[in-house]
Amino acid sequence: MAAPAGPPAPVVEPIGPASGGLLRSARRLRLRKQRLSQGRFLAEGPGAIAEGLAAGQVEALLATAEAARLRPDLVAGGWWLIDQVELAGLADTVHSAGLVAVCRHRAGDWEQVLAARPRLVVVCAEARDPGNVGAIIRCADAFGADAVVLTTGSVDPTNAKTVRASAGSIFHLPVVDRVDLDDCLAQLCQAGLRVLAAAADGGRPLDQLAAEGELSGPVAWLLGNEARGLTESARQASHLLVRVPMWGQAESLNLAVAAACCLYATASAQHAADASSVSGLQPATAD
Repeated sequence: MAAPAGPPAPVVEPIGPASGGLLRSARRLRLRKQRLSQGRFLAEGPGAIAEGLAAGQVEALLATAEAARLRPDLVAGGWWLIDQVELAGLADTVHSAGLVAVCRHRAGDWEQVLAARPRLVVVCAEARDPGNVGAIIRCADAFGADAVVLTTGSVDPTNAKTVRASAGSIFHLPVVDRVDLDDCLAQLCQAGLRVLAAAADGGRPLDQLAAEGELSGPVAWLLGNEARGLTESARQASHLLVRVPMWGQAESLNLAVAAACCLYATASAQHAADASSVSGLQPATAD
């Protein structure tokens, strides 16, 4: 017998209709120069908005009446009513869930990242595809990376597609952008991280490095441009070239998929080393 349905969720009334000024300001955030100048960006959809609210980065939530009715948990802190025409001017997706948030951008601070003695960092060198970069941010978050760095020439991390592909992870870890690659690599080396460059055309196999215990220390993964890969100077600045072994017939891996493989292998090795170290410190018990 099915359990009786609970009482319907209370209707959360809007603060009021979104003003013309608020809508104009939000629409401008579809342009990169406006996102940079305002220090804000748009997040769309219930998943990303829930993470933005949890992180305290949502400044204004705009929703249709139907979306607010379906997700009272998201609009409980206050929301502005918009109609479908106004939504179309804000949403980046074709079939929007009816929820768009204006979010404060907390740009990652590179000096703070280095000062925190990171153990796992991802560096994207001129990565241009917003979906790829968003997925890499999501993978970095999933596997416990300390930061994602986007060098000069990479896509803006607050691009609507990047934010959407990150699935809320944009709010979870430092994402530092517009960083000079040469300076970044030099500082990572000075901080004691081993820079491993992911390359499809050579280098040591990833599984071999994992088996030989070479991924358990502090690591920075360097990923290249989707079309051109890494420059020769970037390869030379790395400690080691690494490839993800493939046994099928695919010519190569998508950048985000390759990043996921490298991050998983490294995080697994680091966690195993940590567990072994802790276990080794435990006193033996008496019989």
